[in-house]
Amino acid sequence: MVKAQSRENGSLYSTGYSYWSRIMDEQETTVAIRLHDNTEPLRKKDRIKILCVDLTNQSSSVQFLICTAGVFVFYLIYGYFQELIFRLEGFKPYGWYLTLIQFGCYTLFGISERQLREDRTRRVPLQMYSFLAFLTVATMGLSNTSVGYLNYPTQVIFKCCKLIPVLIMGIFIQGKKYGTLDVMACICMSVGLILFTLADSSLSPKFDPYGVLLISLALCADAVIGNVQEKTMKSHSASNSEMVLYSYSIGFIYIFIGLAVSGQIWPAFEFCLKHPVKTYGYAVIFSITGYLGVSIVLTLVKTFGALIAVTVTTCRKAVTIILSFMFFTKPFSIQYVWSGLIVLLGIYLNVYSKNKIKWDLASRNAIHRLCNKRRTRHENIQENV
Repeated sequence: MVKAQSRENGSLYSTGYSYWSRIMDEQETTVAIRLHDNTEPLRKKDRIKILCVDLTNQSSSVQFLICTAGVFVFYLIYGYFQELIFRLEGFKPYGWYLTLIQFGCYTLFGISERQLREDRTRRVPLQMYSFLAFLTVATMGLSNTSVGYLNYPTQVIFKCCKLIPVLIMGIFIQGKKYGTLDVMACICMSVGLILFTLADSSLSPKFDPYGVLLISLALCADAVIGNVQEKTMKSHSASNSEMVLYSYSIGFIYIFIGLAVSGQIWPAFEFCLKHPVKTYGYAVIFSITGYLGVSIVLTLVKTFGALIAVTVTTCRKAVTIILSFMFFTKPFSIQYVWSGLIVLLGIYLNVYSKNKIKWDLASRNAIHRLCNKRRTRHENIQENV
């Protein structure tokens, strides 16, 4: 449906597989974010800015709270309005038109950001951007359209399982090799996803296998983007704002031509014109919040590292699912809960596999310090006696 794209030299792109939260989400919605082992803590000389507010001189606790609040606020608003748009009767066939509006907004945001940063140099060939734009269109267009055929919580669960196609595509595209923990994580995600989908298919009157096909294809395109983008960023050292601008602007042209040729653009325009606030108004809000959400996630990753970022974004997704059941009436089953927990286990197995050596060392040091404290306390007690 990610979720701003202002990191320089693509440093975060090279540290693991991507979240194309494309903007949002979730699109978390379509900007590649690297959330893994090589992410370094922010150096003191680096500056932290959230919505043009400089937080560099604030304590790390304040910075974390502000970043976390921003992630929750912007992404929850994004998810709410995305689902709300598809609640409008008759809007279901116009998911691609919504994506057109979204791409138009992101193009304007990308232009504005590059102007503010005075970054006008294009480093990546247009042929590569044409391919990346096609994949971006497939990811976000199919993801947006799937909301019309699936419960929103089911779509979010699918997005949590991006590791599955990423792992497969990484093997075929880059010849990567994965360890046991990665495979176990993939299995947990697959099992949890299947159980969640089965629960949805048996309970939800809105469930449509076509929606599963759409979101599955979106994730496959997402996986290809992550791997292709990683190689592109390494070879050309393009800035994030450049990647966003060209991917979305070219993608906008693709979608416009596709809608025009298929004859869908005029009916969609007329329908939205009859409900301007519930279509154009909501679309602009969810585009803005998605773009800002991804910007803050990038700051969170750069400042506090992968584990904290994954924890915050995973909690955000869990809250999104809970609020979706609260605000929009839909059937509920306890199977949603434990199948979602299996997916959550898979996510953390994957993160742990990328940070195993570092985390194991930190755990041993923590245990060693704890043992030393207890030993010292025991010796002090013996001396007093």
